[in-house]
Amino acid sequence: MTRLRTPKTVTADFRAQIQRRKRLLRDIGDGVAFIPTAPELLRNADAHYPYRFDSHFWYLTGFAEPEAVLVLVGGKQPRTLLFCREKNLEREIWDGYRYGPREAQKVFGVDDAYPISALDSMAASLIANREQVWFPLGAQAGFDQQVTGWLNQVRGQVRTGVTAPRGFADIRTLIDEMRLVKDRSELRTMQRAADISAEAHIGAMAATAPGRNEYEIEAELLYAFRRHGAQAPAYTSIVAGGANACVLHYVSNNAPLRDGDLLLIDAGCELDGYASDITRTFPVNGKFSGPQRDCYELVLAAQEAAIRAVKPGAAFTAYHDAALKILAQGMIDLKLLKGPVARVLESGDFRRFYMHRTGHWLGLDVHDVGAYSAQSKPRKLAAGNVLTVEPGLYVRPGKDVPRHFWNIGIRIEDDVLVTADGRSILTDATPKSIADIEAVMAGA
Repeated sequence: MTRLRTPKTVTADFRAQIQRRKRLLRDIGDGVAFIPTAPELLRNADAHYPYRFDSHFWYLTGFAEPEAVLVLVGGKQPRTLLFCREKNLEREIWDGYRYGPREAQKVFGVDDAYPISALDSMAASLIANREQVWFPLGAQAGFDQQVTGWLNQVRGQVRTGVTAPRGFADIRTLIDEMRLVKDRSELRTMQRAADISAEAHIGAMAATAPGRNEYEIEAELLYAFRRHGAQAPAYTSIVAGGANACVLHYVSNNAPLRDGDLLLIDAGCELDGYASDITRTFPVNGKFSGPQRDCYELVLAAQEAAIRAVKPGAAFTAYHDAALKILAQGMIDLKLLKGPVARVLESGDFRRFYMHRTGHWLGLDVHDVGAYSAQSKPRKLAAGNVLTVEPGLYVRPGKDVPRHFWNIGIRIEDDVLVTADGRSILTDATPKSIADIEAVMAGA
């Protein structure tokens, strides 16, 4: 039988994951932590959805195979164990390369590695005499039952002198805090993902014309993602022409593009687990009309104010508040609402045309983990945080709404890194000004 070789693409440096594990081992004290990867999921019959590892597991290992569990054993002699699939050359012919425990231990820098089939027989001894068991509580019902079974095994041995853990704790509370601040290796990947997505948006702008279909433009995005090495879209792309842009999570992407309409594209690739998230809005025919220009310049001004508010030490809510003030005044100026601004903000009338927050954390998940508040107060931004800045304006038809604004939906979104002295826009290569967008669509 031919021996399959390790894929040539395996060139990653796993020092960052090793350091993350060491930090987590300190945090769990004398406890033991079990972090499973995601299960494979059937799509239909015997066909699976494309496999995507669990983000927490990947963050700590860089190991992409299914059927794997990372175990961190705390205490005076901390250990890192990986349980994974055994080598199986016959299965590799069908499904591709498997590391197996021996090779996984060498490549990923764990202290020991074992077959996943050994976990049930070893888990009780790993739990015994530990203060606490940590795992992603409630994330996978089947795994919850496994851990409960292991704990019950230990409790059944207490008459022999074994001490059972006091209880369970959710390991995600610790990992989420770690993931909020990106390290250099993460930021390199996120910048590359942002660059790929920027290139895809430019290609989508250039390909847009009246008479084409939303799904054709979506195809341009997907092609660019894969052509530049991204593994998948980070989320289902939104390609929304005309009135569809006023549906926040529109994903049908199957309507014709009409002359005189705007096209809103919210799309980003995932590269090595990390998401990018960009939204641009532009005219299908390449030229903003007067009302479209007025609305677009308002949203752009709101985004610029929000980005200026992103800096270390600022409250997470500060940049939303900055955008909201600009948008509220703009709605009054455009005769969408009646002032004054203070009343529009206090009453919440603005939500008729702007109903979402101005951004979210970004990282391994497009809506990344991490609390937005601490002790009932907004979290303070810190260097290494990455977030989106995405104000919008969505004008549905109404008796009291000027007709020339009907069905204009605009959102402008960038990915922003908080730096030691301010911020850096990771997605800055994506055209955003009216002049730049019209130039791209004119073929410049």
